[in-house]
Amino acid sequence: MHAPADRPFGTTLLRTSLHAEGRVLQIELDHGRANEMGSAALDDWERITQGVACSEICAVVTTSSRRSPKGTPLFVSGADVTERVGWTDAQVKTHVRRQRRVLADLRALPAFHVAVVHGVALGWGTELLICCDYKLCTPEARFGLPETGLGILPGAGGSSELWALIGPAQALRLGMTGEQIGAEEALRIGLVQEQHADLATANARAHALAALAATRSPTALAAFKEALLGSVGAPGLERSEREARAYERCVDSGDAARGRAAFKQIQEGQTPAWGPRAPR
Repeated sequence: MHAPADRPFGTTLLRTSLHAEGRVLQIELDHGRANEMGSAALDDWERITQGVACSEICAVVTTSSRRSPKGTPLFVSGADVTERVGWTDAQVKTHVRRQRRVLADLRALPAFHVAVVHGVALGWGTELLICCDYKLCTPEARFGLPETGLGILPGAGGSSELWALIGPAQALRLGMTGEQIGAEEALRIGLVQEQHADLATANARAHALAALAATRSPTALAAFKEALLGSVGAPGLERSEREARAYERCVDSGDAARGRAAFKQIQEGQTPAWGPRAPR
């Protein structure tokens, strides 16, 4: 593993570093009073999505070891509502539309995105999970959607996309009551996929998954994710056509031939020299 490259995409709030020959990006949430998400953090997420799209990064791990002054572990406490003081209604609506767009772009990231939730993940913190491919948590994780108690609704995917992960009934419970849930309940309803005893164990598991993804073809990973997510809710014929186009993208990139030529080495645990990620 190379020594991490500090902030490879010029982020100002989100701490980023590259690992595993530059194929794994780690994002460390450590900003603001409580890792809240505001305009500056959105700038960083935009830089990250643009940077990953132009790289050979195969996996992303988002985590946080941050604690509040009282010792409460923090993932993302929510949106930065204080920055909106003095904003007009039009500015608020424009900002929230931007949040929604940034998270949609993050969802389409051409890499395997693993989140490790250790601590408070409220509002934007829960909505961020909609954009991740696989979610781990620790017993100290807390999830919730408090927005309706503030006169608004979860506007960055919590109202439109969360139901697809946990079902309409569970999404309605979280959004209409503001009830917070812990790690075991989040695991039960499918908001997260694994629970681990502590942050170190969860981070180790996340990086083990990322390391596996890092051995794969960047083109094949991107094509598979695009085909799978694009097939959700689509008619059968469209799903089949999406899969066919994604497969043919791998063939046209040359990575299918590279995989065939290196089949024996791959079986022995070696990683072939994959080509650059082919454009969509």
